[in-house]
Amino acid sequence: MTTSTPPLREAARAIVLDAKDRVLLLRYDENGGFWATPGGSLEDGEDHATATLRELREELGIDEKAVELGAQLAERSKDHLVGGREVRQVEKYFLTRVPAAAVDLARATQPDNIREHRWWPLADLHATGETVYPLGLADLITSVLEHGAPVRPVVLAG
Repeated sequence: MTTSTPPLREAARAIVLDAKDRVLLLRYDENGGFWATPGGSLEDGEDHATATLRELREELGIDEKAVELGAQLAERSKDHLVGGREVRQVEKYFLTRVPAAAVDLARATQPDNIREHRWWPLADLHATGETVYPLGLADLITSVLEHGAPVRPVVLAG
């Protein structure tokens, strides 16, 4: 019996920090509800950095001039359903710095079922009992703030 690998779906995600080192997360209702970093799949011919900026504009109305795009911090691979079909999503996570005031939901063009956005102080992120993706996000941010970006992207659990 052979098993097939789901088709690849490349994605770019932003670990968005403001001047107070709070992280911006988006709330979704599906699968029992969860919080996640902004981002989404790459479009044809697009690189990860460009996709990160586009996703911030589409989901949160953030003008790319307000974004300080940093290093790739992590990556994650996960099989899951997208539009009713199973894919293997490979995500690259980029550190981004954005002033909190740059979020302008009136300019968002593709809110993608986002129910809420919230700036999380790191202590609250560590203490929450809510589901947050990617797993290990609070520890990753703590490490980056204390030691700087990793030499090679960290591989995160599903």
